[in-house]
Amino acid sequence: MMNKRIVLCATTAAMASIGLALSGCNQAPARVEPPPPKVSVQHPEVRKLVDYDQYNGWLRASDRDTVDIRARVRGHLDKINFTDGDIVQKDQVLFELDPRPFEAEVGRARDQVKIFEAQHVAAEREEKRFKELVAKGGASQSQVDTAEAQTLSLAAQIEGAKQEVTRRELDVEYAKIKAPLTGKIGRSMLSIGSLVNAGVGEDVLATVVSLDPIYVFFNIDERSLLRYRENYAKKNAAGTMPTIRSEKIPLKFKLETDNDYRHEGLLDFADNQVDATTGTILVRGVVKNDKGLFVSGSRVNIRVPVSEEHDVVVVPDTSILTDQSKKYLLVLDEKKVVQRRDVEPGKLLDDQMRVVRSKEIKPDDWIITQGLQMARINYPVEPIMPATGGGAPATSQPAPAAAAAANAAQ
Repeated sequence: MMNKRIVLCATTAAMASIGLALSGCNQAPARVEPPPPKVSVQHPEVRKLVDYDQYNGWLRASDRDTVDIRARVRGHLDKINFTDGDIVQKDQVLFELDPRPFEAEVGRARDQVKIFEAQHVAAEREEKRFKELVAKGGASQSQVDTAEAQTLSLAAQIEGAKQEVTRRELDVEYAKIKAPLTGKIGRSMLSIGSLVNAGVGEDVLATVVSLDPIYVFFNIDERSLLRYRENYAKKNAAGTMPTIRSEKIPLKFKLETDNDYRHEGLLDFADNQVDATTGTILVRGVVKNDKGLFVSGSRVNIRVPVSEEHDVVVVPDTSILTDQSKKYLLVLDEKKVVQRRDVEPGKLLDDQMRVVRSKEIKPDDWIITQGLQMARINYPVEPIMPATGGGAPATSQPAPAAAAAANAAQ
């Protein structure tokens, strides 16, 4: 009986040991914490910036510098001395009419001068003869007077004929039609052999547009114009504002194909009244165009500076997050833990950097620029330094649990 009890106890102990062993094999492994997410970080940039207002406008040559070329004499077009679209110089011969009819008129006028000169010689001799005869009683005083009048009349006709020669010579000169100014010429409106009429309202042979300077026009509201003038000028002793030209207000602009505002000019004119329908006033800037880069009629984007150069803080526009009506950045503290910093966004710059205003953002802060969706406020992250390097926080080492999991996987 005693032996049976001993065997039963041994069997029970063995089964208990086997159960403990089996229960130990089925126990779950300890939970491994994932490593902190990797995020890209960079410092905010401090830049020198000038605040500006932006407008849309257009380039245009001055009305007084756009000239329709017309002939001053009537004739047949003989030569065209330019190619459509050329840059022409002042006094360059553009068109030539057939000069032969004008030269023939010059010859005819000169012959008329010779005729009057010959008649004048004969009249002087006749006058002299009558004066000699009247002393001898062979002629009357009335005959002398008539001879003197004939002499004077022929002298006047000689002068008139000489002036006609000058006029006819001008016609020869006018047969060569010259550029009145330096600029870009359009296409020729007539072909060689065409009859060209003279005078205002007659055929326009071509149009020349001055290139340098060229003007940029745009509309602004009256308040902005007054603000610009107050920024760049002081009232004189009489308490009146000087002209906008004297204030030398700068502007910058770009063409539609430009990537930046590389062109400069000065405001030189503001219209004398505000458009009541739009509440705006037309202003004009003058721009050098000695290289002929700008074409009248082109659309441009314009910036007018409204402040002195000052320091601003800029960050990538994509790093700014939105929480309802508030904007904020994710910033790392000294323990690489994510913190929220509210900011007031300003203007978006050409390189997609955004001006931000906040007393909590410092130039030496590290802001998260990529991996924002993985970062959680009050949780650590693994920062990745910028490609340019330079003082980024050290990349954190893997957590011990993560290292253990990696070893177990091997």
